[in-house]
Amino acid sequence: MTTPLDPVVAQIIPLLPLRDPTVMTPQSARDALRALAASRAAVPPPPVASAIDIEVKGSAGKLAARVYRVSDKQSPTVVFFHGGGWVAGDLDTHDRQARLLAIETGAVVVSVDYRRPPETRFPGAFEDGFAATRDVIARIVEFGGDSTRVGVAGDSAGGNLAATVAIACRDAGYELAAQLLVYPVTDVTGSYADGKENARFPSRAENAEGYFLSRAVMAWFAGHYLEDAKHGTDWRVSPLRAKNLAGLAPAVVCTAWFDPLRDEGKAYADALAAAGVATKYHDGLGLIHGYFGLGEASQTARLEAQRARADFKALLERGV
Repeated sequence: MTTPLDPVVAQIIPLLPLRDPTVMTPQSARDALRALAASRAAVPPPPVASAIDIEVKGSAGKLAARVYRVSDKQSPTVVFFHGGGWVAGDLDTHDRQARLLAIETGAVVVSVDYRRPPETRFPGAFEDGFAATRDVIARIVEFGGDSTRVGVAGDSAGGNLAATVAIACRDAGYELAAQLLVYPVTDVTGSYADGKENARFPSRAENAEGYFLSRAVMAWFAGHYLEDAKHGTDWRVSPLRAKNLAGLAPAVVCTAWFDPLRDEGKAYADALAAAGVATKYHDGLGLIHGYFGLGEASQTARLEAQRARADFKALLERGV
């Protein structure tokens, strides 16, 4: 029996942005996510010891980043990539998520503001993510100070970047301690507009609309990130298409039951496990895409996110 949609989340869905791709523009999408974050300004953010804006190296120049600390002790370091369909989202829209990640894992969290489409198309965001991760590792003394406990994390498009960066790190000889992939995009082949490709993942039909993130909006995002739809088969945007997943960092993969991305996220978790990668999977029963940002309102969302972060913390701490 399917767990019903969380009633608190059901009341929130009509208030959420990014639901009509017919009128959405890159700027309106960015403005809408920033407005959503600003609407919670009266609610104090989760307290950390410090949150300092810095710069890290991207693939074509410096990138804005924000470093969150809960203590000055040696600790794991997590490079975090925000969601927003690659197009929207920034350091401020995901400030609370980054804070909670630092608080609940004890890690130094480095949130990276990668370049976004359509100004910078694929593979720009991926290349920035990989360059920023390499830079953080090279400067690890400035952050957590322990090169054996570096992880990557992200939600949605940020989960896609974390997954692909983890593959690139393995290939380049960087040994990550863990990866946290929150309702990640894992297969953009067909750009969510190809019936044959969509049929591989039933959630794209079951949850095509009505639960905040729609399949049509995903097609809009993919169309902005990919200059050529043929790029969708490239593992740097579709990690599920990677030829070899063996030897990747241990993973925590989260999906939401009422999310068009559910089945491709589950498929990636299964593929990681089949390749011998230690993988913990959370299926997000009763929840929608974006639930990591709904914990202040929904206990179901909060507890599910806390369980995932606890699993991620355990992986990060194995290097101790």
